[in-house]
Amino acid sequence: MDQLLTSNLTEGKLTGLPQFRIVDWGLIDYEKSNEQQQELVKQVHESGAPGQLIFCSHPPLVSVGRATRDSDVHSWSGPVLKTPRGGRATYHGPNQLVIYPIMNLNFSGYQNFKKRDVTTYLRTLEKVVIETLKEVGLDAYQRCEKIQHGDEQLEATGVWVNEKKIASIGVAIRRWVSYHGIAINLHDDPQAFSGINPCGFSSSIMTNVEKELGLPVDNELIKAIFTKSFKNYFS
Repeated sequence: MDQLLTSNLTEGKLTGLPQFRIVDWGLIDYEKSNEQQQELVKQVHESGAPGQLIFCSHPPLVSVGRATRDSDVHSWSGPVLKTPRGGRATYHGPNQLVIYPIMNLNFSGYQNFKKRDVTTYLRTLEKVVIETLKEVGLDAYQRCEKIQHGDEQLEATGVWVNEKKIASIGVAIRRWVSYHGIAINLHDDPQAFSGINPCGFSSSIMTNVEKELGLPVDNELIKAIFTKSFKNYFS
């Protein structure tokens, strides 16, 4: 298979928002990333700065959000960690690109975003992911309705391709600063989502970019495209 074009992303600042930094944490322990996010939330709140855009990935684990049910984690044998974000259980692993926008939702300098609007913020993050995936050739979309799944009606947040979920979104808000964020499934991983009901769905509903494209995908390219799209909405 042909390799997608690559693009190098270096740590720096977002054009149009000189105080907004782009940082790559690489592979980082999930608990450590949560601690560092909490510290950044404090810094952003106290300084009034717009925030930071953080890229990373995690060793394999399942994180459980505030709405998780006991049945969501049924045969997973690895670490299970509570998280302050919304949503239910999901898997994290090195096959994903995890993106944590530490966003000051009280900041008035965004041209294209109304402050203190959490619902619009979530929908906007989905749009950024959709634009990113469309640029590499995937017809990604939002599903804002509820989906009947077994005996439950489930919120269809995140980003979808071919009736499969390819990216999950869950945020936490403290002092009008958001943290946690987005997990885009980039590469195939047989362990991913096995033993859990991700976001309440059966694991068969999940997919990844590499599988849908039929091509290897370069992480740095996805980061660069995401950054460009993110700037369009929040600068």
